[in-house]
Amino acid sequence: MPGSELYDIVVIGSGPGGYHSAIRAAQFGAKVALIEKNKLGGTCLNLGCIPAKALCASAEFIQKLKENGEDHGILGDFKLDFSKAVVRKNKVVKELTDGIATLESLWKNDVYIGHGKILNGNANNGFEISIEGNDNKKIKAKRVIIATGSTPVLIPAFNIDHDRILTTDDVLHPNFKTLPKKLLIIGAGVAGVEFANIFASFGSKVTMLEYLPSPIATEEPMVVKEIQKKFTNLGIEILVSQNVLSIVNTGSGVKATTISADVPKEQIEKAEKFYVEADYCLVTIGRAKESRNLGLEDLKIEAPRGAIQVDSKSLETSVKGIFAIGDVTGGLMLAHVARHEGDVAVANALASLDEFQVKEKVTNYRIIPATIFTSPNIGSVGLRRKNAKNSGYDLLMGRFPYESLGKAKCMGEEDGFILIIADKKTNKILGASCIGAEAPELISEISLAMQHGLTVHDVATTIHSHPTISEMVLEGMEDVYGMAIHKKGRPIRLKD
Repeated sequence: MPGSELYDIVVIGSGPGGYHSAIRAAQFGAKVALIEKNKLGGTCLNLGCIPAKALCASAEFIQKLKENGEDHGILGDFKLDFSKAVVRKNKVVKELTDGIATLESLWKNDVYIGHGKILNGNANNGFEISIEGNDNKKIKAKRVIIATGSTPVLIPAFNIDHDRILTTDDVLHPNFKTLPKKLLIIGAGVAGVEFANIFASFGSKVTMLEYLPSPIATEEPMVVKEIQKKFTNLGIEILVSQNVLSIVNTGSGVKATTISADVPKEQIEKAEKFYVEADYCLVTIGRAKESRNLGLEDLKIEAPRGAIQVDSKSLETSVKGIFAIGDVTGGLMLAHVARHEGDVAVANALASLDEFQVKEKVTNYRIIPATIFTSPNIGSVGLRRKNAKNSGYDLLMGRFPYESLGKAKCMGEEDGFILIIADKKTNKILGASCIGAEAPELISEISLAMQHGLTVHDVATTIHSHPTISEMVLEGMEDVYGMAIHKKGRPIRLKD
């Protein structure tokens, strides 16, 4: 049961940034309260990245059986049951949320369930916070960290009714066990392609409508081309440069009206319309910052379009003693970014209190890896080739295919490649992209190298265990200067 009502730090929101901040603060000896209006773990753990990745794992398993099962001695047909995968997904989520509750308890953090709102106060006298909900009461905090995250964007024209026109929250709800025969997905960004991969793997006929001229447009064109080839094999149809005007629930299905994205606004009414029908529609066009009813207006904390304004280095708002992290600040909406920001906010919050010997920290966004959990996986970090060239770099590029790696052949994971770009003048790694087995894990190694300013030579001369998928990094680095062993290249002498 919660004890004293005066806390060193109160964290509002228990997503990846929030629960992480609460534990980190407790590790420094702070008395901490964590407020969550729904379930511990926030959106990411309950209705976001974790349940989605659990379903992605099921989809990947199915694809392996379909494509390579017979080669591995698995004969005969097998039956697919989407509802069973949902049961497994729900189990994974419960185990992790229970784990967070246990960790908060072990660190003696008080957890309140309800909506947290900052009523008044200042850094000298503390802040009064109300909790509206199950634990209806008021508590006081010396410092506050807001980590309330985001929710799916609701576009009025799309008539999202949570019946047949759905958000990602809807399809990841514990009770959603429907496998559509035909699924329409609006948006071919990260979330869109992941869900397309999931449902197509279970047998849905998936059509995607994307406003931009390319799916996952932030990735290397070669990576996009590779995933499009895989999606074609899965029967996924991607229609790009589409401006979706409306979506309606017809009672037995959905109907989207779309036109070319090239049509000027003043000509939309007269433009030729196209119609796409399906059983269900999933809208994946972005997320809105969740900053409503937190007391920001009374405190004069600015939040244009919902994004709480913070100092980019300290993450403190315009009110001394109140910090904000994660999606709600409008920055990069990634769980690992929120965790990093949590560390920074906790350090700066405690550094401002005399009783804690904690050093201030500043944010460091220089190296941020990104992942997409399709089959095969996609991982990237740093600059893309086009961005690097536009920035004036003289580039060298290494590219190594999975099909040339022994471990990948053993695993039956021969699709994809790793691509590495480096600065010809310094040999420093500028960026990397990978599509294939364990791509996000490979990118993590390169992220570490980039974070510490290592060169292509530094990584290439580091002994990698054999046979492993991590040898993709080794051979990719060697190929930057034409010296990959398992690929014929043109050797290039780089500066030592």
